[in-house]
Amino acid sequence: MTQHSDLLIVGAGILGLSHAYAAARRGLKVKVFERSATPLGASVRNFGQALVTGQPPGAMLDLARQSRAIWGHWAQVAGLQLKRNGAYLFARTEAEEHLLEAFCAERAQEHGYNVELLQGAAMRDLYGGQFRHHRAALHGRDDQQLYSREALPALIRYLREHLNVEFHFSTLVRDVEPGLLHSTAGSFRGEQIIVCCGHDYQTLLAEALAELHPSICRLQMLRARPALNLNLQHALLTGLSCVHYGAFADLPEAAAVQAQILREAPHLHEHGIHLLISPTPYGELIIGDSHDYGLDASPFNGEQVDNWMLELAEQTLGCGIQVVERWQGVYGARGPGPFSFVRAAPGVSAALMHTGVGMSVGPALGERNVAALWGEA
Repeated sequence: MTQHSDLLIVGAGILGLSHAYAAARRGLKVKVFERSATPLGASVRNFGQALVTGQPPGAMLDLARQSRAIWGHWAQVAGLQLKRNGAYLFARTEAEEHLLEAFCAERAQEHGYNVELLQGAAMRDLYGGQFRHHRAALHGRDDQQLYSREALPALIRYLREHLNVEFHFSTLVRDVEPGLLHSTAGSFRGEQIIVCCGHDYQTLLAEALAELHPSICRLQMLRARPALNLNLQHALLTGLSCVHYGAFADLPEAAAVQAQILREAPHLHEHGIHLLISPTPYGELIIGDSHDYGLDASPFNGEQVDNWMLELAEQTLGCGIQVVERWQGVYGARGPGPFSFVRAAPGVSAALMHTGVGMSVGPALGERNVAALWGEA
């Protein structure tokens, strides 16, 4: 039995690290346990897009705005490469353009989204005319983008070296109970224990998590090299994303976009495909994604799904691309809301995301949950 800690965290993904930061900056003694030698889950398989613009008004938009500030601080203190130029959402059709116009005219003003709609000459001049084949572009100025594979290790180094967070990697946590955590590295005492288990609903707190009826979402993703040197400094989306992200999906104009997808490209709806493109620091692009929901993540990728995404990417970019890497992203999905904080037993909680925006809202969720556990107003 080791020395007592204030907080024990299971999982070194973005939620686990966010809770660790929130506690450590308050001067609390924190230990983090991760079953692999380095984070390998959803937090490093993603696009690194920390989106504010796509979040629906209310709690998610508030969390994304708070998280934006935290990411900015982490970039300074931990040396993260963080692009703060925003993202462009391209309208490829008249229906998509009308949806963006309606969003800017009403919701964006009512809720203070920091956006600009580029049309006409402004659209033709974007990136020297590379994207002039699109009708319009919504510039979400508050959106950020990072390279998750490097950002998480940098954040771990900062937490370890500057905030004295103790990490136990390659350590499986077998069980948790009030005040005690049992692992392959021994048993540990802690005032509070938070399980940030991603999409693993069976190893720990299985009965409590089963009551949420969560599922798993599997994504097909690619890293590719464009045929042209685009020097891309913004994350890119298309109007397909408007039927997926809550900032747009419930607007009346979204119905026409969805109808057009079902009429002209039903396979995109069937496989949950909406194009996202993120530049890496090395001139490559992360491209995706598809959405396949279920209780387990199938290990088998569909080549046709990749081909559809590549076709969309080449149409969007206006150039050819060469794939250099393929993988699956897997995250927890479809719980009772976009996220959950479950008090499973005295001093034992679980923090879960039920949607794929952990990078966008996770930092602020950590702050909120730690404040609640330690009785802050």
